[in-house]
Amino acid sequence: MSEIYQERDWEVIDYQIYHFQEADVFFRGPQPEFLKPYNYAICIGAAQTFGCYCEKPFPYLLQEKLNIPILNWGRGGAGPYFFLKRAKLLDYINEAKFVIIQVMSGRSQGNSLYQSEGIGSYTRASDGIRISCKKAYQELLERYDETYVKKIVAETRVNWVKTYQEFLSKITIPKILFWFSSRYSNYEERYKNTSSLFGKYPQLINQKMVEQIKQFSDDYIECIYPTNSPKLLINRFTGKPANIEDEKGKKTITHDYYYPTPESHIMAANVLEKVCWKYLN
Repeated sequence: MSEIYQERDWEVIDYQIYHFQEADVFFRGPQPEFLKPYNYAICIGAAQTFGCYCEKPFPYLLQEKLNIPILNWGRGGAGPYFFLKRAKLLDYINEAKFVIIQVMSGRSQGNSLYQSEGIGSYTRASDGIRISCKKAYQELLERYDETYVKKIVAETRVNWVKTYQEFLSKITIPKILFWFSSRYSNYEERYKNTSSLFGKYPQLINQKMVEQIKQFSDDYIECIYPTNSPKLLINRFTGKPANIEDEKGKKTITHDYYYPTPESHIMAANVLEKVCWKYLN
């Protein structure tokens, strides 16, 4: 997904995407020249950690504040399973000074109807057809009664918690669990449509789920940023408003309505800095 973001957003920003060959994944740069064991840190997460449309996302800002290399392992649409299933990533994580792990969306987690590879899409178990998460849950709401939908949502949440617990358990260095959202974790879903079911990012995640994984981390930090005002996207080559085709080529993007703003990333870096120093001193 990182490489897709770069193709989509090229006229607005250069994410300096590089290929992390050991795990065959693409991450946001700049690519580190050399990593000395226990002399770097890693930020793991989804598009919010990656920093869509942001020149200096919070991993970059923390690197400036702490003066150590910090890898940005944000991957759009990712959940805990994306990182858990890549053993080589765990090798690098466990040689870091500390790791910051974003609380990621529940849409990335599979269930008995939809299989997931830990990213923002599913494979329908009944016929093997690939389907977006949003379309899968639209399908679920349209075809089944609320009782059955609640059953699948509950199954998905249990799977998400178990995956997070397993992933965190495999990390042997200090772990900072990070809630980075425009909402608090205590939301209540409604079953009218996908928006009311998901809630704002991280979709499907509630306070009970967070409490179940917090005990597997060393620290828990929250950054609740203001709801975004639409941000006009500017073409970095012309200085004029940008017109970006989305990754599906179905609509034109002129404003960012969704991702954390540069100001939100500054907030994130500020709230994380103090706890990070604890593991450097």
